[in-house]
Amino acid sequence: QVQLVESGGGLVQPGGSLRLSCTASGIIFSFASMAWYRQALGKQRELVAAVTSGGGTNYADSVKGRFTISRDNAKNTVYLQMNNLKPEDTAVYYCKSITQPVWGAGTQVTVSS
Repeated sequence: QVQLVESGGGLVQPGGSLRLSCTASGIIFSFASMAWYRQALGKQRELVAAVTSGGGTNYADSVKGRFTISRDNAKNTVYLQMNNLKPEDTAVYYCKSITQPVWGAGTQVTVSS
């Protein structure tokens, strides 16, 4: 059974930083491509960043240069380092294995002064 647990969200001022973590179980993590998504209130869920099993990454245009996705296979964990946060980054952030139809509960990120 696949389980995903996100953490690290919170309230931060514009220009601040947060690091999100997502620990996975029930999958062979080192073989899994992982991604972070977000869903703002009243909007559709969107892909933020993804990392392949080999470490290749891609990002939504809106976060390029500000967010960095990384993974630690020894810890079954994927991270999202978010810098220079903007109010429009406010959303619930979710991680997901690309090939598994399972979502975690998400973690709330609020960017506000």
